[in-house]
Amino acid sequence: MLNISHNALNKKVDLKNFKSTQDIFNKAYYKQFNKFLLALAIIIIIVLFLPWTQNITSQGQVTTLKPNQRPQHIQSQIPGRIEEWFVQEGDFVKKGDTILRISEVKSDYFDDKLVERTNDQIQAKTSSVGAYKSKVQALNRQVSALFNEQKLKIEQAKNKLMQSQLKVQSDSIDLKAAKTNISIAERQFKRIETLQIEGLKALKDVEEKRLKLQETQAKLISQENKYLASKNEVLNAQIELSRINAQYADKISKAQSDMYTAKSSGFDAKAQVTKLENAYTNYKKRNSLLYVTAPQNGYINKAIRGGIGGTFKEGEELVGIMPAQYDLAVETFVKPIDLPLLHINEKVRVQFDGWPAIVFSGWPNVSYGTYGAKVVAIENFISDNGKYRILLAPDETDHTWPEAIRIGSGARTIALLEDVPIWFELWRQINSFPPNYYQPKKVKKSALKDNK
Repeated sequence: MLNISHNALNKKVDLKNFKSTQDIFNKAYYKQFNKFLLALAIIIIIVLFLPWTQNITSQGQVTTLKPNQRPQHIQSQIPGRIEEWFVQEGDFVKKGDTILRISEVKSDYFDDKLVERTNDQIQAKTSSVGAYKSKVQALNRQVSALFNEQKLKIEQAKNKLMQSQLKVQSDSIDLKAAKTNISIAERQFKRIETLQIEGLKALKDVEEKRLKLQETQAKLISQENKYLASKNEVLNAQIELSRINAQYADKISKAQSDMYTAKSSGFDAKAQVTKLENAYTNYKKRNSLLYVTAPQNGYINKAIRGGIGGTFKEGEELVGIMPAQYDLAVETFVKPIDLPLLHINEKVRVQFDGWPAIVFSGWPNVSYGTYGAKVVAIENFISDNGKYRILLAPDETDHTWPEAIRIGSGARTIALLEDVPIWFELWRQINSFPPNYYQPKKVKKSALKDNK
């Protein structure tokens, strides 16, 4: 109906005079309903101003606080064949207890006396090293003896050379004397011969002087031969000296070559000893790996490789073990948008699967069946599920976590943030805003100190 008239009907007509109006407006339950609506509106307004704790809820699971307390699988460092089991699933084992025995599957290690025979090889090679050391010492003594003998031989040759040189000098003087004698003899012969021609000397005297001249000439020739022989002796002495040097240099070089060869063989034998010792140690260690032992106290969870006679590769999982002593923790995952709101030692409430709980996420004080926790680690790299991993530890100031909780069970976490009115939280949820970003008090104080 169009409101085009300025005449209001309700001002001209009194509706109370009509019977239908009296029947409707005079009903008692309509008055009570109006009072109820008014009271409800007042209650809703009051509730809108009640405090509400902002929170971040997420799903997680129970784990352990320390990495060495988490369930693990035991592997074998070598390939093998299962021969005997010493435990069954659920058994408690101590650190070092034997879980199963395996055997070798590689033909290189089939020999049962491989360690003993390797030890025999080590002893033989060690004796070889000692023999080479003795040979080197003997060759060192031989080289020293050759050096001493060379020194004596050289001294002897030098003395002989000196004697030859002195003899050359002596024969040279004798040659000069012989030359002087022949000059005198020639002059005397010529003088006698002249006197004989003049009739002053007899022919006998001339013959005597000729004979003497011939004797002097013979002595000169003999002396020249001696001088040349002496010079040859000097050359022979020098050649002998060179020969001795060459001879002993060859002998010493050969002895030194044998010594270096012995040293090289000794080093090679020593390297082989070291290699054999390494192999000996590896074989002993490998023999100890034929028994798979427990790395720590715990319970056998599951035999992954069951049966007898089955073969496996190195690093393959054989059996699972759960440590006996562990500290419970909860790992949960939060969205990247909520990550800046979480800090170390942040308070968190945890609800475990299997434990009844009544949870009011905004009113943690009214919740029932939740347990206190605190943030101890925040992962810096995003996980495969697109969220960041948070590790929670029990809060010592809150109720103790149930002892019957097992590793791997589910958990629901509620990270408590800032207290705000309910109307603000409704407004935030309607607008899809994130919870208020805030810093812990300690962080705020340190930031203020840094700004000063």
